[in-house]
Amino acid sequence: MYAIVEIAGQQFKVSKDLKVYVHRLANEEGTKVSFDKVYLLDDNGTITIGAPAIEGASVEAKVLQHLKGDKVIVFKKKRRKGYKKRNGHRQYLTQIVIEGITASAPKKAAAKKETVEVATEEVAAPKVKKAPKAKKEETQE
Repeated sequence: MYAIVEIAGQQFKVSKDLKVYVHRLANEEGTKVSFDKVYLLDDNGTITIGAPAIEGASVEAKVLQHLKGDKVIVFKKKRRKGYKKRNGHRQYLTQIVIEGITASAPKKAAAKKETVEVATEEVAAPKVKKAPKAKKEETQE
């Protein structure tokens, strides 16, 4: 079972017992966190897609530690102008471990029914044909 979930503004494909580095979260180390923006669920081949998110589905995680990422050097240079600029950056990260993925069964079935009904209504819409444009006659003098 896996899910696509939004954590701290980014989307991740997560499964149980997976360790993930995300942008810094405000929670303390050792606390449990729940993420409700689940966009896709795969339960042994049964795929559920949300519009935009699946209602009632959530991903449970535990904060392991807060740390800083690798240093990234930004170097700018313009040749023959004497312009050089060097800058560094280290991103603040949080390491979390996914403890479980939960979904509510009744709401998933209702969401599937709604999408089927909408699809049938769109197919039944009548098609409108446009009239061809008249060509201009050119006069030569």
